[in-house]
Amino acid sequence: MMDIKQYRYISAADFMASDGNEDVADKLQQLIDTHPNHTIFFPDGIYLLSHPVLTPASPQRSVDLQLANFAHMKAAEDWNSKEAMIRLGAKDFANDIYTPGSNYGISGGIIDGSGKAKGISIDGGRETYIRNVNIKNVQVGVHIKYGANSGSSDADILSVNVTGNGSPDSVGVLIEGFDNTLTNMRIANVFTGVRVCSGGNMLRNIHPLFIIDPSTYSEYEESIGFRIEHGMNWFDYCYSDQFAVGFDTLGGGILKNCFCWWYSDKEKLHLAVRSHGSFYGSIDTMVIGGAQHPEYPNQFMDPVPNKNDGMIDKVTRVVPDGSVQRIR
Repeated sequence: MMDIKQYRYISAADFMASDGNEDVADKLQQLIDTHPNHTIFFPDGIYLLSHPVLTPASPQRSVDLQLANFAHMKAAEDWNSKEAMIRLGAKDFANDIYTPGSNYGISGGIIDGSGKAKGISIDGGRETYIRNVNIKNVQVGVHIKYGANSGSSDADILSVNVTGNGSPDSVGVLIEGFDNTLTNMRIANVFTGVRVCSGGNMLRNIHPLFIIDPSTYSEYEESIGFRIEHGMNWFDYCYSDQFAVGFDTLGGGILKNCFCWWYSDKEKLHLAVRSHGSFYGSIDTMVIGGAQHPEYPNQFMDPVPNKNDGMIDKVTRVVPDGSVQRIR
């Protein structure tokens, strides 16, 4: 068995209960505040939180949170905060990439919102990361706020899975800061997979899945895989699965090797791309298809693009009989 003390880690279980029966939010905050520039390790167990826990953005005060695979941070029943359970860089604000300690974040484990809380937010700092985390039962999975460097967050999100709470206002990832990289994500049980409000972001291999729930099915046509509110963003092998609208854009976005698919034939609205105004972005290699309503075929783009709209090439539709139609 690995002895974590030989690596000079701080073990959270030495300072608080990990059985899920005691609120440890205050003890965890104290542990973070009194151990700057340390890695805090969470052994397997349940760590109950009644309010958000904040980590420092300052390199002199930062900590790194590393969770064992079955370490489970869970929102308590009396949770009532509108902020995320774990708020990275949310105190001791700094815009500093030169001092050792600027690269910190959270990795591993499970963040469970109990159907009411938000998961993880990046509130400040630079070079912050979230890696190999399972975020479950949340209203918002990951929230990257307006960044410390004139809006740039410079965050790295890698191999993070999000399962929402299925409410009509649920969002897998909300991006308000600029210049972030998101790679290898699976998102499910949300009405908006990814909402991008800023620019300079690269999203690669992101797969949001809409799960049909009879209790919210009447609002299905409001569901969106990728909501793009800034034109300068790159999407590579991004896959909208069963959302009414795959990519909803204000007109921009660079889409390459993207995919829209539907597994249900009951809905009238199956639309790959919706542009609010003239489309000035780029679509290079997109496949749409799957099940479709008998009277309302799956559509590529609304409004229908004209020859002056952006750059659109190699778009194909797979129809229910398995044949392929070239659209553009």
